[in-house]
Amino acid sequence: MRTRALLPAAVAAILLTVTGCGADSGSDTGVGAEAGSPTAAQSSPRVPVIATGTPGGVGGAAVPEALSFTATTVDGKPFDAGNLAGRPVVLWFWAPWCPACKAQAAETAKVATAHRGTVSVVGVAGLDTNTAMKDFVAETRTGVFPHLSDEKGEVWKRFEVTEQSRYVILDKNGTTVYEGVLPAGRGLAEKVAGLTG
Repeated sequence: MRTRALLPAAVAAILLTVTGCGADSGSDTGVGAEAGSPTAAQSSPRVPVIATGTPGGVGGAAVPEALSFTATTVDGKPFDAGNLAGRPVVLWFWAPWCPACKAQAAETAKVATAHRGTVSVVGVAGLDTNTAMKDFVAETRTGVFPHLSDEKGEVWKRFEVTEQSRYVILDKNGTTVYEGVLPAGRGLAEKVAGLTG
């Protein structure tokens, strides 16, 4: 029983050693991989995948490979990312114990509220228990958008995210247009406005 309780802390410690909380690894990118060329993480057998091109997004938009996955929210509800197809998507990867993530919360919620109906913002929580994730959402008042409980790291692996406090922004076609760290969320509003304006 003690080993089970220590597992989330051990995983977090290993990732902190490798990446650091909110450390800027210099791997921010302006443009992602070409549409239709999934990475090894995107084709992971652990991630449930919907067939590419399946209609199901906004207005019946085809679901790109990047959004062909399902998950569960921190509230225990099923989540189908395919429903986000056809509009820009901001994926915010965070951990409940990360101070850099807490610093991004207010700006991320502000952007989600300002662009409701035109851009989908989704938190992807990992590296801790679902209870800690729910507490983070309540404390940071970020319940204005859905948060996925990614305790096994499946969505993190899919997008090749190796550190918390990271954003992955997809255009309406599911192509990654930004991947990186935005300290305190600065610059997020401008990046999102560039996709909608």
